[in-house]
Amino acid sequence: MADIEQHEIPFKERRLRNPRLRRGIFLLPSLFTAANLFCGYYAVVASLMGTWNDFDHAAIAIGLAVVFDSLDGRVARMTGTSTEFGVQFDSLADVVSFGVAPAVMAYAWGVRSLPMHEGGPGQLVGDLAWGSCLLFLICCAWRLARFNVQGMAPGGSKYFVGMPTPAAAGVVAAMVHGFKEPLHDWRWSVAWLLMVGALGGLMTSTIRYNSFKEIPWTRKQPSLAIVLLFLLLWLVWKFSEPLLVVLSCSYAASHVALHLVRMARHRMAPRTV
Repeated sequence: MADIEQHEIPFKERRLRNPRLRRGIFLLPSLFTAANLFCGYYAVVASLMGTWNDFDHAAIAIGLAVVFDSLDGRVARMTGTSTEFGVQFDSLADVVSFGVAPAVMAYAWGVRSLPMHEGGPGQLVGDLAWGSCLLFLICCAWRLARFNVQGMAPGGSKYFVGMPTPAAAGVVAAMVHGFKEPLHDWRWSVAWLLMVGALGGLMTSTIRYNSFKEIPWTRKQPSLAIVLLFLLLWLVWKFSEPLLVVLSCSYAASHVALHLVRMARHRMAPRTV
């Protein structure tokens, strides 16, 4: 009878009655955030090691950090354990995993293998790398601070203002994971560093990026949707190198294209007096 009565009590009420259960639930999203932070730290250390295998492991760690970052907020909302402390802890972890880690990896992967002769192109590219990767880090921190103050785009939770920091870090990680071998040609390094700087600009822009929060993950879905989801997961597992590059770059570029189309339509629209 006691067991039956326990199940009949609403979950939130049981959580408030049991301090031990309450502490455990508040700890759960923080564990995902700590895992996110661990992945970012591991990515930094692996990038400093410098072999192509280490770079690949660093890129995978950033990808796992993206997964953990999406889980901590979702778990906190589902269990009703969102706190201001959790928000700030998550932001600090994101600065490491999606700011420091990809910036260090982008610098090491794109510049370290170049010959650094004094006055040569390698040294000039190294100076560019300092500025480009620092710009990425600053833009990441600025983007997170703006999100903490302003939140989502007006009108709901469908769009982010500016490219999300996990998505920008995901582009860097996907490129490193896809090509693996560090760059040896200074011309490719320049293109790489310009892309890293552009990602930083997208994070601080006002371009709207889809958050995918309108997808009803907790509701019943048709069988075809489940099959397609598992097919996508299998494709990512089997062909992760090219597929992740295509998906991450498409997400970054498609919203820029849509933003330009909206701007063009707005300028071409007839103005009423």
